[in-house]
Amino acid sequence: MARTRTSTDGGVTGQRDQWTGQTAFILAAVGSAIGLGNIWRFPGVAYDNGGGAFMVPYLVALLTAGIPILFLDYALGHRYRGSSPLAFRRVVRWAEGLGWFQVGICFVIAIYYTAVIGWAASFFFFSFDLRYADDPQGFFFQDYLQMGDPGFSLHFVPWVLIPLVVVWLVTIAILAGGVAKGIERANVVFIPVLVVTFAVMVVRALFLDGAADGLNALFTPDWGALGDANVWIQAYGQIFFSLSIAFGIMITYASFRPRRSNLTGPGLVVAFANSSFEILAGIGVFATLGFLAVQEGVPISDLEGLSGVGLSFVTFPAVIAQMPGGQLFGALFFAALVLAGLTSLVSILQVVSSGFQEKFGWNARRSAVGVGSVSAIVSILLLGTTTGLYFLDTADNWANNIGIVGSAVLMTILLLWVLRKGPELRYHLNAVSTFRVGRWWYVCVGVLAPLLLGYMLVSRIVDLVQHGYPAAPDESYPTWYLLTVGWGAIAFCIVLAVVMSSMRWRTDPDRFVAWPPYPPEGRQVAAASAATAPSGTSTGGNRP
Repeated sequence: MARTRTSTDGGVTGQRDQWTGQTAFILAAVGSAIGLGNIWRFPGVAYDNGGGAFMVPYLVALLTAGIPILFLDYALGHRYRGSSPLAFRRVVRWAEGLGWFQVGICFVIAIYYTAVIGWAASFFFFSFDLRYADDPQGFFFQDYLQMGDPGFSLHFVPWVLIPLVVVWLVTIAILAGGVAKGIERANVVFIPVLVVTFAVMVVRALFLDGAADGLNALFTPDWGALGDANVWIQAYGQIFFSLSIAFGIMITYASFRPRRSNLTGPGLVVAFANSSFEILAGIGVFATLGFLAVQEGVPISDLEGLSGVGLSFVTFPAVIAQMPGGQLFGALFFAALVLAGLTSLVSILQVVSSGFQEKFGWNARRSAVGVGSVSAIVSILLLGTTTGLYFLDTADNWANNIGIVGSAVLMTILLLWVLRKGPELRYHLNAVSTFRVGRWWYVCVGVLAPLLLGYMLVSRIVDLVQHGYPAAPDESYPTWYLLTVGWGAIAFCIVLAVVMSSMRWRTDPDRFVAWPPYPPEGRQVAAASAATAPSGTSTGGNRP
């Protein structure tokens, strides 16, 4: 049964839903972290950046950026008991806008992320009759997506539109159930099924002809790559994007944990579970690519489409069409994409739903239906047509490389340098957790992360301004389109932040005292304040 807290636990809507236990929280956090990028991005990034040698910067990035920023998200959400806008508001009033900026990023991502899940659902059914077998590339881009020129179209594609609507209905239904009855129950089912499904697919791939060649191509180390600064940047980028950090998800999820909850232990479980799944995905993908290379009589380096949309909807269908038992393998692969996508999509949209729920005093059902319906309409209009792939490609590039990275840089600088909240947040982590965070955490979150991510942000902005997107002159989208969709997405997030921050809260969010009191010697002062607080004022829950 779901446990709830009244406003004395920091809620602004009268009641605050919570995870029913630590396992439920871990499954939900793992479900958010394990998404489409684990399957279609990590293998290609590792292969292009030193193969087995890439594991060195990857592990360093996990320990010095991924886990520390994950802890920062957990501490912020858990201490200030709210989604991103509410948590930042409670840190300092004028920081609320950063929370709404993160909500805007999640809204943009949810719009196009749903489309990929819909494509995977379609290809799940296509796998049973292998209708894409003759020409996977032509089938995906021409027959299925019916791609037009970059721009905006109202020419809807039925095979894209129908699954897109279904995915939105499922997502809204999950969110409407709330944290315990909706998201938690979905992850308890989806995550075990995803792991089993993907593990079966990987085992099958390992017995294909050429599988060993594929694994050698992935894991043979190029130690010289460690001297390339770009390889290290790629490792930090992969960790950063795959852990769902710094754009509101883990802040929101941590806010639904009870006051007396271990944070760092589950954080380590989530981080290493995510990385383990990425390595498993790398094994499965490159074992399969080794088979394709043998069938076509070419080295793996000559294969195209080793990451992203091309890997999932062109390269893998080509493999499936040629392998024994391809129908089953294809169904397993696309089912895994659907499940991985759904668990991440639910977490992304929960950030948006929680933000509006807390701002306007809505319940979970009203917020899910309202936010979900608006998101679904925009998504269907933009992604259900012949120009959907262009929007997805452009919005994804700007939302991730500009929006999320910019959010992380602002968040770390704001909390660690401007507001000097590092000691308080570290104290909070250590007060409730088993694994204690040392002073090294300040260096990772306050120095290393903003420097590296800031470099990534500036270099990406310069590249986009100078070369457009994609970078090749003969492939670049029209400038007006990049301004409208790419920079327009960032402008939308900024406008949302300004507008929403200026609106009144339904219930005063500032009637709140963080628990446990900080500094530690301030316990008696906090207790005295709680004793004299007017009725309804939050005192941070039970005292130890």
